[in-house]
Amino acid sequence: MQITEVREYIPLLRNATAISKIHKGFSYDGKYLVYEGSNKPAYVLRTATFKQSERKRREFEIVGHIHALGVRTSEPVAFGTIEALDLCYMVLRYVEGEDASERLPQMTAEEQYNVGVEAGRELLMMHEMEAPVDLETWSMRRIAKHNRHLSDYRQCGVKLPGERAIIAFIEEKLPLLEGRPNRFQHDDFHPGNLLVQGGAYAAAIDFNRYDWGDPYHDFLKIAYFASEVSIPFSMGQIDGYFKGKVPGEFWNLYALYTAMIMFGTITWTLQVVPAQLDSMMVRIQRVLNDHRNFESAVPKWYKG
Repeated sequence: MQITEVREYIPLLRNATAISKIHKGFSYDGKYLVYEGSNKPAYVLRTATFKQSERKRREFEIVGHIHALGVRTSEPVAFGTIEALDLCYMVLRYVEGEDASERLPQMTAEEQYNVGVEAGRELLMMHEMEAPVDLETWSMRRIAKHNRHLSDYRQCGVKLPGERAIIAFIEEKLPLLEGRPNRFQHDDFHPGNLLVQGGAYAAAIDFNRYDWGDPYHDFLKIAYFASEVSIPFSMGQIDGYFKGKVPGEFWNLYALYTAMIMFGTITWTLQVVPAQLDSMMVRIQRVLNDHRNFESAVPKWYKG
């Protein structure tokens, strides 16, 4: 697919002076920066296959709801389908900022913490959105997903260190899922999907993995990615979300979700980026160390 073909179908892009492809991230979407005569992009164009049109239309509408709540993110501008090119697209207004995963390590610890506090406050605003009323309970959906992941893991040929301890911890804590709320989940909330500008939090982006369920599930990327990039940011995100008063139930659920995702993480890595299996195993070992092989729900790095 040539981007020159696409722009002929999208009136908004006919005034574009340049369009450049974005190569970052694991998303299967096509992503492009759209310029209109200045050095700063005006829009972001995202494309996907035509068969994803309904899912992408819902994503576009949801980003609109999130933006209307006052969450700092890209304003959705246009959505459409181009059947002749077998694709759908959305146009989002460009938000200025730098990739937080790259910028945070260059900032002071206080700045990193403050960015985390703002990220936590923004995440709390996202979680105000209730799930569709006809959705199955969170516990039913999450336990079914866990069972699928565990089954796939047992057939994949890779063994996790401390596998028995991980499974025992999950089985002990699974009852905590009962009665958990169904709310909007960004489902990929970590510094790689956040922007900073002038030493401060700027916006959250990339909602293409959004889901519905327990809002606390949105914190598990802290364990695997955010705490690797910046511990002050990670502490700030938790403190900002809870206004400095973290409930005890949060840590048990945080640790439970952190443990449950390990099996799916292994099989996903084998399927999508097998060359990164060794680095993923190192990451998992770090998480196990943080939780003392799940003898502790609170990770060592949190004010430890």
